[in-house]
Amino acid sequence: MTTAYKISDAARLLGVSDDTVRRWVDQGLLPVTDASPAEIPGDALAERAVELARAADDPTSVLSSARNRFTGLVTRVQRDGVMAQVDIQSGPHRIVSLMSSEAVADLGIEVGSLAVAVVKATTVIVETPRS
Repeated sequence: MTTAYKISDAARLLGVSDDTVRRWVDQGLLPVTDASPAEIPGDALAERAVELARAADDPTSVLSSARNRFTGLVTRVQRDGVMAQVDIQSGPHRIVSLMSSEAVADLGIEVGSLAVAVVKATTVIVETPRS
């Protein structure tokens, strides 16, 4: 049995409105099941999520081994002496980085700046909902 999602759940997972998902269905960009109400097959939703992720261009034009790159807008910069906290909103994801205040100044980071958060971790924990 393939996992399928209600239109509202699909919209939430993709970070778009229900109406956008319905338009994509009408345009043939997302298939629906025969269920009533119609649902989006999980594999098609995953494919669309990957397509949408590719849409955000990485402005840095650098080569990197890091695969977890989140392009977004700086939404907050909080400086406290030597250190600073920088918040980046990348789609539905909020990424928080702690760095030196000097690095913030050198990079010209300010609210509204375009930035790429690069995450390199040795441990990634994956969770799924209980059935």
